[in-house]
Amino acid sequence: MNTNSFKTASVTPDQIDRDWYVVDATDKVVGRLASEIAGILRGKHKPYFTPHMDCGDFVVVVNAEKARFTGLKETDKTYFSYSGYPGGQRLRTPAEMRAKRPTFIVQNAVKGMLPKNKLGRKMLKKLKVYVGPEHPHQAQEPQPMEVDA
Repeated sequence: MNTNSFKTASVTPDQIDRDWYVVDATDKVVGRLASEIAGILRGKHKPYFTPHMDCGDFVVVVNAEKARFTGLKETDKTYFSYSGYPGGQRLRTPAEMRAKRPTFIVQNAVKGMLPKNKLGRKMLKKLKVYVGPEHPHQAQEPQPMEVDA
């Protein structure tokens, strides 16, 4: 980084070092879990955070199917999808989504907390969500991350 005290230091892509974190979603509240993960994916925990660059880390979420909602969201919340055809509107509850695609709930919550542009889509690719406690990223030696949820 630039050591000149008269200019603002700006990090370049080759100076960014990416870490891997693993998060256990068992009994964690979905929204609070997602906001912590979104901050790590953006890189807001790093001293050289730059809003227009992807300087975040990789996050592996295990036990995604065990994340929980507070209040009545498990039955009252709806996920909307539309096929583009007449009558193609579909509303699903979190319970239905958990049965069909258990990783969707965490992925969708994190996606909603990232920027809505090319940069946000690039950041979302660093999120890996898995059902159960196993994941194929042992070689990256992910550090366990505790989330207060």
